[in-house]
Formats: sequence, structure tokens, C-alpha cells
Amino acid sequence: MKKLVTILIAVIALSFNTTANAQGTIVDVAVSNENFSTLVTALKSADLVSALQADGPFTVFAPTNDAFAKIDKSTLSSLLEKKNQKALANILTYHVVSGKLSAKDVVAALKKGNGKVELKALNGQKLTVMQKNGKIWLKDQNGNYSEITATDVMGSNGVIHVIDSVVMPK
Repeated sequence: MKKLVTILIAVIALSFNTTANAQGTIVDVAVSNENFSTLVTALKSADLVSALQADGPFTVFAPTNDAFAKIDKSTLSSLLEKKNQKALANILTYHVVSGKLSAKDVVAALKKGNGKVELKALNGQKLTVMQKNGKIWLKDQNGNYSEITATDVMGSNGVIHVIDSVVMPK
């Protein structure tokens, strides 16, 4: 378990400048990282930017551009349209949990929960965090998995954990 945490922290150190990012909100952190440009576009389309700039704290499981690229282009384009703002907001709020859960907190919860813990997302649905094959994963309510590839990207109002796939609510 300690080895896993060490690996995750090393990935963060190589991928992100967490000291500089801690100076702004989680939205500011996302805006400042080109790997989150699709997420930022989606947040703007869903009119969620101001909500995620609030005091929080929040834990955001943030899909990268590559994660969004796994979604069919026409589906993604459709979700970004004004008429689908509510559906997009439901998907995006499924990636956010109230409270600040650091990697250390998640690992402790996994240990207490025998490798699995359920979290309630802001949209009211449950996400399952689990340890599988030496990695930490999110499992959505449809049975799909997303690997947490980097952790503890700090913002002034919460923390971002980077994921490699978009999780989908029911």
C-alpha cells in the first residue's frame, strides 16, 4: 500500500507543479493545465465554473483530454450544446465529491473498507473507489472503470485526482 502511494505521488511530481497550482481554485488549476482543456470547456458549457470556484471544499476526479477523447466525437459535441446543459452538468457533477479527500484519506478509507469505498457524488449518485491490480480505480454505476493516474493536485478550495476515463452516471 505504501508503495502504491509513493508511486502515485511520484506521478504527480512529474506531471504537475502542485505548489504553483495551490494558489488558485480547482477551476484555476484546471484552466492552467492544457491536459484539462476539454474539461474546462465542458464546465463552461454546463455553467459549473462558478460553482466549483466556491469555497468547497471539493474533491474532483478530473478526466484528461485523452479521457474525453474516448467518448464518441458526435456524442461529446452534442453534450456541449446548450440544449444538453442539464445532462452534461449531471455527468460533470458525478465527478465531484463534497469535502477534500487527499490520496492519504482515500488509501485509509480503502484499507478500512477492505479495498473498496463508496462516495456520494454531487449529483446524488454513488461512485465506488477500489483497489484492483495494485492500482486505484473509480467504478461508476454502470460497471465501467477509470484509473486514478495522479493524485493530490491541490487547489485553494479542494483537490483534484486525475482519471483516465470519463465516469458516467445512470
